[in-house]
Amino acid sequence: MNEQTTHEDRGVLRFITAGSVDDGKSTLIGRLLYDSKGIFIDQLASLSRAKHKRTQGDRIDLSLLTDGLEAEREQGITIDVAYRYFATPTRKYIIADTPGHEQYTRNMVTGASTADAAIILIDPTRVNTTALEHHGLLAQTKRHSMIAKLLGLPHIIVAVNKMDLVDYDQNVFEAIRRAYLQLAEKIGLRDVHFIPLSALEGDNVVHGSDKMPWYDGPTLLELLETLSTRTDECNAALRLPVQYVLRTYPEGKDNAAGTEVFGFRGYQGMIESGRIRPGDTVTIQPSGVTATVHEVRVFETPLDEAIAGQSVTVLLKENVDLSRGDMLTGTAEQPTVSRQVVADVCWLDTETLDVRRKYWLKHTSKVTQAKVTAIQFKREMHSLTDTIDAAATLQMNDIARIQVTLQQPIACDAYTDIPGTGSFILIDSTTHQTAAAGMIVSAS
Repeated sequence: MNEQTTHEDRGVLRFITAGSVDDGKSTLIGRLLYDSKGIFIDQLASLSRAKHKRTQGDRIDLSLLTDGLEAEREQGITIDVAYRYFATPTRKYIIADTPGHEQYTRNMVTGASTADAAIILIDPTRVNTTALEHHGLLAQTKRHSMIAKLLGLPHIIVAVNKMDLVDYDQNVFEAIRRAYLQLAEKIGLRDVHFIPLSALEGDNVVHGSDKMPWYDGPTLLELLETLSTRTDECNAALRLPVQYVLRTYPEGKDNAAGTEVFGFRGYQGMIESGRIRPGDTVTIQPSGVTATVHEVRVFETPLDEAIAGQSVTVLLKENVDLSRGDMLTGTAEQPTVSRQVVADVCWLDTETLDVRRKYWLKHTSKVTQAKVTAIQFKREMHSLTDTIDAAATLQMNDIARIQVTLQQPIACDAYTDIPGTGSFILIDSTTHQTAAAGMIVSAS
């Protein structure tokens, strides 16, 4: 029997590394890949030849495994999100190495949007361990933790990195642990794990460490092996946004081969949540019209059932008015159809929010004009307090709760219920830049 077949297959875990600049995110991923045998010989050879070496002696610069852009290697920073893949006998991993610089926070939002877990790295040499509560932590550590909370990541791993620089001192680790627990309580993070490690030396990343006998928990890889993925969205209510309406030959028309073909209208899209079967009664939103599913296909293959994550073509028995931007739902647990939503947003644009102008709101496959009618509050990152200012605006990387009024209604859910239909982006109608990423709190 193959050795791998004796292990339980736990599927794919997606996780990101986050935290402030120079906390060692790229090096940690490089160490994880190197020690788990997740890199190839030619990659090792290219590392040894890399001209932008940031280590002393003959030590391999593991951060170069993810810092692939020339500008990243020259400046010693991560700019864009770098994705890496590796596998163990029990599961596969997709890693997103996200930037630490505040300027590139929007790239962190992109990487975290599909993740199951976040590794928040903290450099103990840059933390004021004598400060009260969370005030000793860096602002970017707080911002990334807040974004992880808003995006609903199920697991947070706080990796206190560079323990070799503080002589593997348990008191330093415990001080950081207490500070972060206070931060987690304030912003509402629940499943938080703490690991002291050194990515440079390899302590507690894949293998354990005899330099920290006071730590008896799992290594980083051992912990990742046990984490669950996001809640199974197959058992949630059906949400199938229509991306494209497919028309075939008219009924009765002969094709080039001379055989008779029958025309149909199919509605194509990816199932965001739930499942759909032939014979199901579905409701079309936002119109509220009901119809019966005649057939569900993947390419030309009919299916008995399709589930969340699959892209399908749905044929209905009735002729209905249904186009791109509409949504197929079940007959129970309907989404809210509304022209006004309240949402938490991370402002991503270099241009500040102007409440006098109009934006485009993209929600699933629907695009409509939108106007920000109010900023309910803005989150201050150092004190983690919510500030209310009628004259406030939003600048790049600000996190706030806003009210948005739409030109056309959308069928949506709260982000905490169904992320796929509870999220949107705002697009600047003039520059066509993505202005904000939004998570819907409520609609009315």
